Amino acid sequence: MTAPPPGAELLFAGDIFCDVIFTGVDAPSAGTEVFADGFRISPGGVATRAVAAARAGARTKLVSRLGDDPLGAHVRAVLAAEPGLDTSLLERVPGYQSPVTVSLTGARDRSFITYQRRLGHLRLPGNLGPIGATHIGIARGIPPWVSRLRAAGTKIFGGVGWDETGAWSPEVLDRLAEIDVFVPNDVEAMRYTRTGDAVSAAKALAERVPLVVVTRGADGVVAVDSTSGTLIELPAVPVDVRDPTGAGDVFVATFMASARHEWDLRTRLRFATLSAAISVTGLGGATSAPRPQDLAAFVARHHPEGAWSFL
Repeated sequence: MTAPPPGAELLFAGDIFCDVIFTGVDAPSAGTEVFADGFRISPGGVATRAVAAARAGARTKLVSRLGDDPLGAHVRAVLAAEPGLDTSLLERVPGYQSPVTVSLTGARDRSFITYQRRLGHLRLPGNLGPIGATHIGIARGIPPWVSRLRAAGTKIFGGVGWDETGAWSPEVLDRLAEIDVFVPNDVEAMRYTRTGDAVSAAKALAERVPLVVVTRGADGVVAVDSTSGTLIELPAVPVDVRDPTGAGDVFVATFMASARHEWDLRTRLRFATLSAAISVTGLGGATSAPRPQDLAAFVARHHPEGAWSFL
């Protein structure tokens, strides 16, 4: 086998989970048993973003760790078989149980059970080569390698997650000075900015970072480009939702991958919105991430509103 070329259009580093997904079922009460109508095992966590980006056509590099357990071996094999995804920096840790998340998706809500034994901080090798863009979580601080990549020209995308403490500390927003694009969902954006709607939250965040993209689930997306003063609101593409697992990861990854095209911001957002919509019609975030032919087939079959000739 030849070594992968140095550098990549996109880099994703973080924890990989083995997602075990059951659909059509709510969490059972104590002492009872329920039966699902769908089941899937899929790579999750940072792997969802990496797979979605690779399927969108971007040359993608994944940096993470998996154990030598059976679930870790399965996830590793699935990722290694993904065209366009470089897994040469996916470390195998002997004796480590790969993280696992069980997702129960019912008619009204979802429940999760996760097991993870945390390892030390993930380190990036110094000889990565040029990286076009990367995505990081900023809720618990900025990884030390980010400043090195940004100084070399890498565009930094940032995200957060649900704050289980309920504090929604404004200190997290101070870290936006170290990133270029911030992509939270509407609840996260409103909680951190203490605003009452996604548009107000996006405007407040745009005072701190060049580009803000706030996802709103079934209500679509709002983006503010502070360098041009542009505000864009787009509706979601209507679909029959089967499993929303990983839709946000698919959105941000395909939005990042869309930079390889000479598209304006609105077109890039439409591409990512359509990609995320298609992903929720299947099971699992990574396994349902669409390829270009899937987008074209969906548009030809369902005729969603708007012009899609750019696909």
